[in-house]
Parts: sequence; C-alpha cells; structure tokens
Amino acid sequence: MAGGFGVGKTTLVGAVSEIRPLRTEEILTEAGRPVDDIAGVESKTTTTVAMDFGRITLREDLVLYLFGTPGQDRFWFLWDELATGALGAVVLADTRRLEDCFAAIDYFERRKIAFTVAVNCFEGADRFPEDSVRDALDLDPGTPVVLCDARERESAKHVLISVVEHAMLASARG
Repeated sequence: MAGGFGVGKTTLVGAVSEIRPLRTEEILTEAGRPVDDIAGVESKTTTTVAMDFGRITLREDLVLYLFGTPGQDRFWFLWDELATGALGAVVLADTRRLEDCFAAIDYFERRKIAFTVAVNCFEGADRFPEDSVRDALDLDPGTPVVLCDARERESAKHVLISVVEHAMLASARG
C-alpha cells in the first residue's frame, strides 16, 4: 500500500490482516510540523516511520503479505525494499488531496508493477465516479480504480481482490 500522508494505509492493512499487524507508528511532533502537512487530516496524531505489515491467506497455497509504506517523501528510500518482489500494489488516494498520490503512481508505473488505485471515501469528502478519478490521475485505461472505506474489512478485501486480479492479468500478458 502506498499513497500520501494520512490517506489510510495503516488503517487498510489493519482492517484486512488476519494477524495483528506490525505497525511502526510514532507520535507527530512539533519538529515535524514544517514537513508533515496535516491539512485535511488535522486529527492525525501518529505517522508510519518504517512500514506496516499484515497478512491474509486467500488459499492454502496463496498468501498475500501486506506492506504499507510511509506517506512522506523523506521515507521514500524504504519503498525500493518494500516493493522488491511485489506482484502488485495498491495506491490509496484521498480526493481532498489527490495530488498526494501522484508520486506513488509514478513509482509503480516506472517499475512496471501492476497497481490498483483505491479511493478511500472519507466522511465529508466529495465522492467522484471512478472514471473521473481515472481521468484526474491520467491513468492508463486498464488500471483499476475502486472506491473503498479503509476501515471496513469487506471493503479492504474488495481492494485486494482488484489488485490480485489486475496483477494476474498483467502477468499473463507478460
């Protein structure tokens, strides 16, 4: 899972993981105020500083390991390690701060890693049709866009199904 600061990556991993997720969250401090833009997520008090990790078993022979990346650019050096061997990825987006997911989209496109954009439908945020989000993000027509609530297990499962199906199709195309 990748995306901007405060978009819900930790929440999504926690909602769907069958194990207690590993979280590397720290309290936001005054020192981080100049670099951590909390506009739109003013109630946020913690931030991921390394990664989130969870797991979900789809079948006996198919297990997804879930890694959530930190959202701030100062932690991007971790992304290469977390993406090594990835068959697919989720870019979590917030329509109030859609520009925050451009870096994640560029990252996966450059590395040819199949990804799904999941729009986390925050309370009070405007809702847009999937095609409008696709156009705003200038995505390839085959890139899935799904709406979700990162807090809800069924919604998070729908996101994972989308990325697994998309990764399998991309792999079959070679």
